[in-house]
Parts: sequence; C-alpha cells; structure tokens
Amino acid sequence: MPESNDVSILRDLAKRYAEIAAKPIQEERRELWRAHNSLERTRPLVLLMPFACWGEFPESQQLVCEDPFLRGYEQVLRRGLVQDSFGDDTIVEPWIMQRAALVTPPGGLWGVPFGRIPSSEKGGAWKFDPPLKELEDIDKLVAPQHEINEEATARNVNRLREAIGDILDVNVDRTPAYTSWAGDISTHLAYLRDIGQMMWDMVDNPEWLHRLCSFMSEGVLRTHDQAEAAGDWHLADHKTQAMSYCRELEDPTANSAPVTRDKLWTFFAAQEMAQVGPAMHEEFCLRYQMPMMEKFGLVSYGCCEDLTHKIDMLRKVPGLRRISVTPVADPARCAEQIGTDYVISWRPNPAQMICCGFDPDLIRKVVRDAMDAFRVHNCHVDINLKDVQTVQGHPENLRRWVEIVREITDEYV
Repeated sequence: MPESNDVSILRDLAKRYAEIAAKPIQEERRELWRAHNSLERTRPLVLLMPFACWGEFPESQQLVCEDPFLRGYEQVLRRGLVQDSFGDDTIVEPWIMQRAALVTPPGGLWGVPFGRIPSSEKGGAWKFDPPLKELEDIDKLVAPQHEINEEATARNVNRLREAIGDILDVNVDRTPAYTSWAGDISTHLAYLRDIGQMMWDMVDNPEWLHRLCSFMSEGVLRTHDQAEAAGDWHLADHKTQAMSYCRELEDPTANSAPVTRDKLWTFFAAQEMAQVGPAMHEEFCLRYQMPMMEKFGLVSYGCCEDLTHKIDMLRKVPGLRRISVTPVADPARCAEQIGTDYVISWRPNPAQMICCGFDPDLIRKVVRDAMDAFRVHNCHVDINLKDVQTVQGHPENLRRWVEIVREITDEYV
C-alpha cells in the first residue's frame, strides 16, 4: 500500500479522534479532575486502562497502514476511539504525542543489558537474568546523561505533522529517558540485580546496595536537571497514572513554553519493595527517590504495591497528593490513615472485575464494600481498573463494568 493511502487512513482516524476531543464532555471531565485532584468534593471518578489485552479488541485486527511509523499512530488513534466508547472519565486530548529521539548508552540505559530468561510456554512468565551478578559488576555501569538526537527528532515530528498536523497538534515529548519506570530507581534496581538478590543485599551487602542506589539516584536527577536547563520539560509532561488536571498547576497543554519541574506532576512507585517493611523501603528506595520527587509540584505515588503499612512513611514526600490503594491493600486501613489528606487511587482486582468471568453481583459487592470503607473517612476516591490482561473475548463488558460502577459511585456522592 503506498504511503499516500496510509496517510489517508490516518487522516480519517485523526478527524474522528479530533471530533471526540472537541466534545463538551471533555471540558466537563477536566473540571471534575481539577476539583478532585485539588481535594474538592466530587463524585468518585472512574478510569479504564484496559489495553494490555488490546489483541482481544476487533479494532486491533483493523490496522491497515503498511508503514511501521504510521501504523504505530494508527494504533494510537484506534485505541483512542475505543477508549471513548467506554464512557469512563478519561479525557481525550486534542493532540498526539511524538517522542523525541533520545540518545542513551549502547548497552542499555545503564550501560548494561537487562536480561530475561523466558518461559518455554508462549505468553508464559519469565525470570530475571540480571547483569550485576557479582558485586564488582557495578563498575560496568555508565552514568546517564540527557541527550536528544535533534535530526532524528525533527524528521519524525515533521513526518507526523505533514500527515495529520493540520487536524491534531503534534506534541513533542522531550523528557529524559529516565522517567516513570526508568526513573523510579526501584524498577531498574530489580532489572540490574534481581528482586530476590536485591533483598538479600539489604542484609548481606547494605553498603554496596547504597552505593548502587546512590549512583542511580544521582544519575536520574542529573538527567532531570539537564533537561530542565535545556528547556525540555513542558506542560504536556505531567505524569500521574490518571488525569493530571488540578487547581494548583497549569493544565496539560500541547507544545507549551518550557517549564520548571515545580509546575508539573510526577509519578513514582516502588513495586519491587512490596515485600519489605517501611524501614527498608525508606532506607533503600524512598530516600533515593526523594531528590527527584521534591523538584516537582505534585506527586502521585504507587502502582501495584501494597502501601497499607507505609502511609506514614509517604507523608514525608513533599507535594504528595495521590496514593494508590491496590487489590492487595486493605481499603479500610488505608482509608483510616489517608482520610481527606490525599486522593486515593483505588485499583480493584481485575481478576474479580473482568478477567476471570463477568459477575455483576460480585462487581457490586467488591466495589460497594470498598466504597463503604472510604465513605466512613470521607475520602477523595477515584477508581482505576488497570492491568486487564484479558476480557475473555468480550470487550463489550468494559462498558458494562463502567455502568455498574457508576450506579455505586453515584450513591457515594
């Protein structure tokens, strides 16, 4: 298929996407998120993040662009159209993101490759094959820097803008490679050393582990500082694992002027610290995350880890505003500790919600029990259904799930 046909397909999708982004409901959702994230009373907001099972959606089989670059954006746009069909509180923005071409060490982000030993079964589990097998392997690491290949970035941006730039703004993401999972220390610590060995190191090799964590923290912070000095942070670079609108910070905006990090949200997690107590979590992770987090305006903390017994520890984080309460956490205990001080991002178990059968009565019970616990302490709550690995061939159940949950959350107000 000639590229002109690929562009024609992309333009049609972009026009449909732009129509959705222009709906009045998007501004209504923005105002809800501004209030909610600023600890004002709203109905509990609902988010769906289901595209781990994208292959089960009919739209995933409708990709027709032959050019790999354009095909990637065809998928982005088709997912956006599907997202709109769920009826959740996701905001569809009138722009599309193009990542800058980042220059990183050839061996990997830390100069060494992350290894995996795969399962013999298709789609099965894998185990770590860490590059830092011996203590002296730490000397193989390369200190990170923030660098952008401007020629490659301009080539990609111009190509996308030529295709659909008159329909959707093309926002250039120039943030460092060392953000989110690549910048929270915890994730890459496990890749470099293996989760089990990392926990042994906390006891057997604590000084060595502190040296590694310090090296990583200083490296991540350096790239963030370098990006700020270069003017590479912008208002579309908020990160929260939700919608990033609030009263205290400027709205996400495409292609804004450069901003300093204190004008932005950041997101940090420590999933690999789930099996250690608050003291070790703070000693070997949080203290090394803190130099990055304190540079940002507001902080969202936690992904899939249980933070039930770590709320007091998290209160030390400057600008903390959102805390995740995961399927394995205790909603009542978290609600008691968090109260109205922070937003609770509650993540119900996707296995109960949709992955292992669709039982409306079970959904109602699980959601109502959690919401009752949050109601006791007047908590500010949003519900985030994520890590949906399968919908068992029935993606239509996602919209039904939103409808069921809304029946309950409307009562919460």
